[in-house]
Amino acid sequence: MRYYVVADVHSFYSELQKALTEKGYFDDKEPHKLIVCGDLFDRGDESVEVQRFITELIEKDEVILIRGNHEDLILELMENAEYYFGREIVYSHHWSNGTVKTVADLTGMDVFSDDYKDIVAKMNDTPYIKEIIPKTIDYFETEHYIFVHGWIPCLGVKNYWGENYLPIEKWREVGEEKWREARWTNGMLAHSQGVKEEGKTIVCGHFHCSWGWSHLRQTRKEFPQKSRIDWQKSFEPYMDDGIIAIDGCTAYSGIVNCLVIED
Repeated sequence: MRYYVVADVHSFYSELQKALTEKGYFDDKEPHKLIVCGDLFDRGDESVEVQRFITELIEKDEVILIRGNHEDLILELMENAEYYFGREIVYSHHWSNGTVKTVADLTGMDVFSDDYKDIVAKMNDTPYIKEIIPKTIDYFETEHYIFVHGWIPCLGVKNYWGENYLPIEKWREVGEEKWREARWTNGMLAHSQGVKEEGKTIVCGHFHCSWGWSHLRQTRKEFPQKSRIDWQKSFEPYMDDGIIAIDGCTAYSGIVNCLVIED
């Protein structure tokens, strides 16, 4: 099977379409599927277009959706809407992460003046909540690859120097709490500290791949000035033995990375 793999689209529909077009996705006549490694929405201005595109692929059984931390965020916002919408929502992490913007864009409602119960009811009736979220899975595995959002579940140990990650032997058997934690993990850091899967390459998103080039390889700047001729190279997929990180930090770079994998 041929897989086209993206991550962290964050409501940038035009950039997604550009990446897929450049890789030949729309001209491919052979069996293929799109894999989205989490975080479809929030931050960009084209949530409606992303929602329509993904629901069309669901209907054709042509997409595999990995759950990201932003899919968790929208559910948490809906569950606790009375708390968030009843206070200064602009100071909440849902505002800074773009979750509130997605709600406004998909419902057409005023998050400042409309009743939170009406907002929740309309949001819960969107394809995002009714069709897309239920299709998300923790990971997808093929013979040679594992596709996740942040990383596979591991043990995070914070100390004076920062955060260290330790492997969990039977990570496929852990519960939902560990998967929620994994969706926030910097996979490049965890991989560099020995959290790997023998014989597999883990493809992840969540943390901008320019971090790996800057902090681990120390060959490129993490957020270079856009005036530099080669600034886009910092957002190319970060690759090492057993890992491909593809979050292009689209909100900053304007880039959606797309892999084409046969497996």
